[in-house]
Amino acid sequence: MRAWAIVGFMSLTASRPVGELIRDWRQRRRLSQLDLACEADISTRHLSCVETGRAMPSREMLLHLSERLDVPLRERNALLVAAGFAPMFPERAIDDPALKPARDAVELVLRAHEPYPAVAVDRHWNVVSLNRACHLFLEGVAPELLQPPVNVLRLALHPKALAPRIVNLAEWRDHLIARLHQQIAASADAGLVALMQELVDYPVPGAAGARPGHDYGGIVVPLLLDTAAGRLRFFSTITMFGTPVDVTLSELAMEAFFPADDETAAALRRLGDTQPVAEAA
Repeated sequence: MRAWAIVGFMSLTASRPVGELIRDWRQRRRLSQLDLACEADISTRHLSCVETGRAMPSREMLLHLSERLDVPLRERNALLVAAGFAPMFPERAIDDPALKPARDAVELVLRAHEPYPAVAVDRHWNVVSLNRACHLFLEGVAPELLQPPVNVLRLALHPKALAPRIVNLAEWRDHLIARLHQQIAASADAGLVALMQELVDYPVPGAAGARPGHDYGGIVVPLLLDTAAGRLRFFSTITMFGTPVDVTLSELAMEAFFPADDETAAALRRLGDTQPVAEAA
């Protein structure tokens, strides 16, 4: 199913009855009423009454169902408001003093990953912070694409950004689109749907379908990138905070890139030795 085909499910706002919202999340998780009732240890009849509006869930019941449905914190607040309760999970700006320990932790992880690239992003894949090694990904990018907020998916696939330098562009594009589609399915985020629509409209040159020279055991999708330091090969990992209770923190992710071969590792070490400290982001 194309990403924009689920736009009809995106209106998860307090203007809709809370029962409809719960039903939407249940269906999004591909659970029957019986499945969810068993998971939540409630009767199917009571769940049916909640979904149809014949019964109003308590605050505790909403939080219980949200936990079983793995509803994002932002949307848990929407469920609470729709039922007439106050939001439970705070949403602070990333520069809020209360989040300083978390910001410090992010910066520590990013710096510790040098000389390999790493970037922290928000829920829409906009850059929150990056380390010095990420300069490799900014070579030749059109200046307008570096104006805040800088979106890493746009940087990867835009024809005026990284796309012309990605050797296996079609493969990497498919990987990013699939990842974004999964995120949309999990979060019901209309902003991500709009981003998906933009990304799939970018041109993909016919020659961009090259396969990598190694299959890396079939366990990762590599990124093959032509740079001033030569052709580099990466794979990446995503890290998130484990038990956040703040909306902003729950949506913060760090993507760390690792060398996929010895030649790339050596090139990154050489670049790290010559990278001025003043260029830190």
